[in-house]
Order: sequence, then C-alpha cells, then structure tokens
Amino acid sequence: MLQADVCDRAQLVNAIAAFVAQKGGIDAQLVRVPVERAIAELGEDSVANLQARLAQSSAGWSYYPRDPLAQRVHHALAGLVLRDLPIVSGAAHLDAIRGKGVVMVANHLSYSDANVIEVLLQQSGGGEVADRLSVVAGPKVYSDLSRRFSSLCFGTIKSPQNEGVSSGDAAMSARDIALAARQTIGTAEERLRAGDALLVFPEGTRSRSGEMQRFLPGVSRYFETPDLWVLPIGLCGTEHMFAIGEQTLGTARITMNVGRAIPAQSIREQTGPDRRAFVDCLGVAVAALLPPAYQGAYATDRQT
Repeated sequence: MLQADVCDRAQLVNAIAAFVAQKGGIDAQLVRVPVERAIAELGEDSVANLQARLAQSSAGWSYYPRDPLAQRVHHALAGLVLRDLPIVSGAAHLDAIRGKGVVMVANHLSYSDANVIEVLLQQSGGGEVADRLSVVAGPKVYSDLSRRFSSLCFGTIKSPQNEGVSSGDAAMSARDIALAARQTIGTAEERLRAGDALLVFPEGTRSRSGEMQRFLPGVSRYFETPDLWVLPIGLCGTEHMFAIGEQTLGTARITMNVGRAIPAQSIREQTGPDRRAFVDCLGVAVAALLPPAYQGAYATDRQT
C-alpha cells in the first residue's frame, strides 16, 4: 500500500511500483520507468506537492482539485494496467459539449470507473472534457490513501452516501446526510459555473451484480444549473478490474459507450418537478448504451 509518509522521489517511485506490482502482478521495474519519466517532466517540486495533497484533510464536503503528477502517473501507467485495448464508441458526441456546462452520468461497476473514464476520454479525443473533469465521490474514496491518490487525477467533490447504500464509516444519520448533501450540491453548482464537467454515478454505489440499479432521485438536484447538457456513458468490463471483495487487479476487456448529449431542460419539460421520473430518464439513456446483461432496472422488458 502507499504510505502516508512517502516524501521524496525515490520513496514515491518505489511505493507506486510496489503497489502496482502487488495489485496487478506487473514487474515493478516496468512501473518505475514511466513514473520516473512523469516526475522528470513535471519537476521535483511535483513530488512535494503531491505529498502535501495526500496529507490534506478531506473532512469537509467540498471540492478537491486534481494533482498534475497523480494524473500524469495514471496516464503513464494506463497502458500497463489496461492490458486489453479498451473499446470506445460514440466519442464524436463529445464535440457537442466542448466548452459547455455538462453533467456526465454513468453506470457504476468499480472503484476504477472514474479513472477509466478520465483516461479513455483523453485517449479518444475528449481531452477538453477530461481536463475540466470533476467527479462526485463518496466518502470511501478519501478514507484509503491509494484511492485518494487515484482520485487526484481529476477534481473531486466529496458527497455523502444515501442511507440505503452507505455502510461502515460512510454511514451517517438522515439529518447529517441532508446537511452534507446541501453543501455538496452547492459545491457542484459552483464548479459547473466555473466551467467544470461534472461526472456523477447516480446509482450511488457500485453494482454488486453488474446490472444497473435504479438511480437515486436526489441526483436530479445536480441538474438545476441553467443551460446544462446531460452526457450518458455506458461502461462494461470495469467490474473485473477491481472485483468486489478482491484485492488484486484483474484483466478486463473494457468498453465505454458515449451517448448523444441531451439538454437537461428537455428532460425537465417531459418530467416536470418529478425527481424520480427525471432520473429514470437518465437511467434509460445510460441503459441504451449497455448490453442487455448490464441494463438491470432499466432493461427494456422491465420498463412500465
């Protein structure tokens, strides 16, 4: 595991190499070379800056900006970790949201989902979107140092988990969830106004079966900023990278399907103030990008 006291170049390189070797069965030397290159490109100060970010408290329900070195390292290691070449379809739809306010919604299969989306956006011509990415992330992302390191590839907005999906240290009272949720929504609105592209996993937690779960109605509140677009994304295969209950990195053939951007206002015109109807429209849009085995609650034969 990455250690909290990593503080110089050699320690950082060795820690990352050991972690990836342990988790993925990849030769540590193959990891060291691209990590060393990333540090050389960004300069020695990037190591101290990353260490400071890893040591930063994440107690508040606020925004945590990305770290350039963490992002560069993940990009450099993507070719080693994603051993089977990922397939991306629909990348041309990204052109419609360049420079626009957008909330991306995706099904949730793995802790690696946000990182996979960020990397594949970069690789498929969506760098403009990836570079302004902010991800709404649950408390567990900040509780483990290796997950926090991965989350620094993009901006994150810490969010409480709904009572129905939270567990362990992430569990909170209904009152505390409501208070924290208001802060999270406010932060998301600020980031959208600042030009960020927001990524939300509306199921609220990873699917245990791979099938989509119904989206949480409260997610509709992320779409109240004027002139927003919705970009649906369907993921397949990431559940095999860090399978639930597994501690090692598995081999996965990953597919990311990008849907056509939809004006959020057009969905509002169909659903009115009904939050459940609004998020179900989002769920149907994501399910349409997935094979039947992944569609779950939004499978065509389950719609009423």
